Amino acid sequence: MLTEPQRHEVADLLWDCWAHGRRVAELPPALQPSDRAEAYDIQRRLEARSFAPLAGWKIGATGPGGQQLLNIDAPLAGRLLVERLHRSGASIALGNSLMRVIEVEVAFRMRHSLPPRATPYTRDEVLDAVGSVHPALEIPDTRYDNFRTVGAHQLIADNSCADQFVLGAPYAGDWRSLNLATLPTSGRIDGGEQRDGSGAQVLGDPVAALTWLANELSQHGQTLGEGQIVASGSTIVPMPIRAGQRIVGDLGPLGSVEVTLD
Repeated sequence: MLTEPQRHEVADLLWDCWAHGRRVAELPPALQPSDRAEAYDIQRRLEARSFAPLAGWKIGATGPGGQQLLNIDAPLAGRLLVERLHRSGASIALGNSLMRVIEVEVAFRMRHSLPPRATPYTRDEVLDAVGSVHPALEIPDTRYDNFRTVGAHQLIADNSCADQFVLGAPYAGDWRSLNLATLPTSGRIDGGEQRDGSGAQVLGDPVAALTWLANELSQHGQTLGEGQIVASGSTIVPMPIRAGQRIVGDLGPLGSVEVTLD
């Protein structure tokens, strides 16, 4: 079990890496979190270093491919920070990103909060708390050179590979009439690769992923808050990217979202 000063030390180390674009192989053995609760507590301290209230949450490793890549057996929750949130059409510096991939996602915005409680939230309760649904893109990254082998607890402490996030406009129709599990999606690089996918690649259904998040946060004493955004996970196999490209995410009836990489 890490002491309070040790948890602060880990958060300081990871935040310094994030702020200055550098990485470490892994956390020093004496500073590695022993369980998810400890890892989320370190993650919470990263949020405290942001200049604005939390923008929302991301869910990582929502498919078997992502879990296999990271050598883990369950999804991970991370925080979306305001300074890394962009609107569709933005230009983003890719910098020295290690992962260099982009993901096409279904994003939710919450219309009311789901605070911690003793009993799990049901799918219907979670759906009732949603205000809007959006097309989105995520450009994840890590502060570990050895991100494939550090394990779930170190990944969670590192904000579950959160980095840049691009949010599209809300769906204008009745999103509750859509079957998000069968939603056709694609990511397309101008003049280059296209990868197709569907909502089913996100724990079988993006709503299932959102429900998982509400209960994961509740279990660890965190609130899924009113107005917050949730990135539910990649609907495609993450697509390699490089600077100079324009990428469009197409989520069928939900619309499209795009980003240019400087």
